[in-house]
Amino acid sequence: MQAVCELNYAQFLRVLPECDTADMTFEFTVRNVLSYRITITDAARYTTTLTVDQVNAYSPAYLKPSMTVRLYHDARVAEVISSQNTGAFAASYDYPNNKMRQRNEKQMVNIFLAEWLQFCLKHQPRVTSEA
Repeated sequence: MQAVCELNYAQFLRVLPECDTADMTFEFTVRNVLSYRITITDAARYTTTLTVDQVNAYSPAYLKPSMTVRLYHDARVAEVISSQNTGAFAASYDYPNNKMRQRNEKQMVNIFLAEWLQFCLKHQPRVTSEA
């Protein structure tokens, strides 16, 4: 999982022109079909917290990915800290469990983020920044 988080950090730096200012929003579109918003909610010396949301109007809310990601600048990793409003993830879960989480759910959401970032970079999104 460490390698996935390191890859996510490097790809975030390619997607975002800058990520060291709080209260900034980046909206971008992939092929004029999918629209996404990345909002920097907190920026500190060693960490930046982002929210990533799909914002296109054609999909129902439950199908739109939404996650909170923390960038650790000193370690150069990006980790999903919540996804689809589920809260923090444990390193692993017993199975079965009351919330029906997969054993490796934390790893799976970080892999999803890696695939999403690769998709965005492959299709060269147009980024518009708002302060």
